[in-house]
Amino acid sequence: MTTEKLDNIIADVTQRIKALRPKDGGIWRGELSSSAISTSVSIFALQKIDAAKYSEYIERGAEWLLSTMQDDGSWGDTVESPSNMTATLLSFASLYAVGKAPDITKQYIIEHLGGIDDKILVKGVLDYYGTDLTFSVPILVMCALAGIIKDWDKIPQFPFELTILPQRLFKFLQLPVVSYAIPALIAVGIVRFRRGKQNILSPLRKLFIPKCLEVLTSLQPHNGGFLEAAPLTAFVSMCMSEAGEREHIVTQRAAQFLTDTVRADGSWSIDTDLACWVTSLAAKALGDDIEDKEQLATTIRKNAFTYRHNFTGAQAGDWAWSDLPGAVPDADDTSGALVALYHLTDGKYYDEIGGGIEWLMALQNNDGGMPTFCKGWGKLPFDRSCGDISAHALLAMELWYDVLPTKMQPRCQRSIKRLIKWMLRSQSDEGAWNPLWFGDQDAPKELSPVYGTATAVEYLTSSKSEQAHSMARRGAEYLAKVQNTDGGWGGQKGVKSKVTLTARALAALASTSRDEYRDAIERGFNYIYQIWEQGELTRREPIGLYFSRLWYSEEMYNLTFTLNALKKLKTTIQ
Repeated sequence: MTTEKLDNIIADVTQRIKALRPKDGGIWRGELSSSAISTSVSIFALQKIDAAKYSEYIERGAEWLLSTMQDDGSWGDTVESPSNMTATLLSFASLYAVGKAPDITKQYIIEHLGGIDDKILVKGVLDYYGTDLTFSVPILVMCALAGIIKDWDKIPQFPFELTILPQRLFKFLQLPVVSYAIPALIAVGIVRFRRGKQNILSPLRKLFIPKCLEVLTSLQPHNGGFLEAAPLTAFVSMCMSEAGEREHIVTQRAAQFLTDTVRADGSWSIDTDLACWVTSLAAKALGDDIEDKEQLATTIRKNAFTYRHNFTGAQAGDWAWSDLPGAVPDADDTSGALVALYHLTDGKYYDEIGGGIEWLMALQNNDGGMPTFCKGWGKLPFDRSCGDISAHALLAMELWYDVLPTKMQPRCQRSIKRLIKWMLRSQSDEGAWNPLWFGDQDAPKELSPVYGTATAVEYLTSSKSEQAHSMARRGAEYLAKVQNTDGGWGGQKGVKSKVTLTARALAALASTSRDEYRDAIERGFNYIYQIWEQGELTRREPIGLYFSRLWYSEEMYNLTFTLNALKKLKTTIQ
């Protein structure tokens, strides 16, 4: 690793990131990979709403699905992803509904599930997703709407009527879905109720439907897209249509969102964009190479929520993954925005900073860790404390601690101590943490402790706490042990190396400033440099996990992760 090589790649990646920013100087938008799941449910929903009106979208979406089908008749979440039953089953259902289902896909399902009758399909889907019914029940309902599943009573029911209760009670109800999925709980629950067998309680349940639809309407953003996500929006609208609500404002807004977000090739991405998230990544990576730092900081500040969010009930002061109407505030994006603002403003305090820190402190779980969306919603995966998210919140709190209002500092200090204690308890014997929102398609159980550990180590090294530094040292030791022979890192030891994960691990090791990792750093840099020389630095790598284990890639991950790592490396050789 020479200074010349390092400077050359830094200059190139810096320019690429800058070139991706909109010409008006706004925030970065990035580009998410197209998704077989999003495309299949979107064209199916549009067919249920009005097949004639949306025939062009349906036809183009079906053509995209057929053009991206694997030779064995299957699909993965992205074009670069290995095949899985969810993507294949939903694609088959949508193509079946329009009379284009390939026989080879039916055979694939039979071979991999052992059959295609109701009992086998329901068991296969429920077994895959376990106790979390957020995605499994909508999948089964879509299969029933398409005519693949005949017996509706084999599909679990959703207690849609519970959604009329005050939101503050949801955490006590042990709902079968995570916090962001209330729209699906309502729409999927209603159509499942109407199509299933009736019983003595059915007349009573029916009385709750109008009020539940009012709740559903109140949760929908004005652009129609729940969570800015085609899958959730499509599931809601297909169920509303089947339930006799085609002309309902929720259904019509959803249809408009789907037609507004379709891509030129007829596909849909898993979400509209991750604009706030990738902007935070870009701001952190570019640092002083941003000419309009003050302007960008002002834009990020304006993207903070100024009201209690109707989806999760979260108080104001937070940030979501996007500035679009359907995005929902979460801990990682709030921490990311706070860290970006610290670098952009050189630590200058604004009211939005205090609001963001207050929000994180209020979100912190009783166990001391940081969840994603809601405090204490339950035991489902996306509502539990997470290592890399907790470390990110710790970093944000410590960066801003000295300039916080005096009355806030004692509470912030308590939150910091609780975060550190939780991080200590949750670190594995090997020194690792598993992330919630990132993984490795090639790894056993698709887990990526390399990502979770690398991000945590990088954040912990900035802490003033010796306990944090001790955890970071253990995490760095783990990373050094699992480096591949080619110099790169996969999600676990021996798993195929990836640019994104190698960059994350490099940033972590460089942050420790320890001589014992110089060889690992050198080999890691050589891996990145070789990929760069081959023109493969921006190759698509699906490491992101969207809601309910849906894989995605994002064009800016490779670039921002790499630049962040390279700049840290440069400080170690100066």
